[in-house]
Amino acid sequence: MIEAARPDDADAISALFLAARRAAMPWLAEVHDEADVRRHFATRVLPETEVLVARRDGELLGFLALAGSEVGHLYVRPDAQRAGLGSALLAAAKARRPGGLELWAFQRNAGALAFYARHGFAERYRTDGSANEEREPDVRLGWPA
Repeated sequence: MIEAARPDDADAISALFLAARRAAMPWLAEVHDEADVRRHFATRVLPETEVLVARRDGELLGFLALAGSEVGHLYVRPDAQRAGLGSALLAAAKARRPGGLELWAFQRNAGALAFYARHGFAERYRTDGSANEEREPDVRLGWPA
């Protein structure tokens, strides 16, 4: 079930974020400790963006954060991936923003790039990563293509 996140979801969302990033991108530098990540989700992401969550039997399995047309985060718990949750979250975001969506992905994250391509996103441009905290080359994607 896709629904709006609740303020008390902050700890579960931050734990999911860390687990998913570590599983999908073991090469990615972690520039914030777990306490900083929890604080960021509790004080910035949840209050300032539209956060959708995927739950099954009350358990949080994935989330997507929208700020205007920007998808700031889309993560699914590693043991719940490839079950359509990411697709369902993205479909909900598209329904809320029919005029289009944009997001950043790391160039080395082949799984994410393939996922977004399957969902109609196209590359807008690439950067050398000097403007992101991780200093990792990234790519700007947009939908509709």
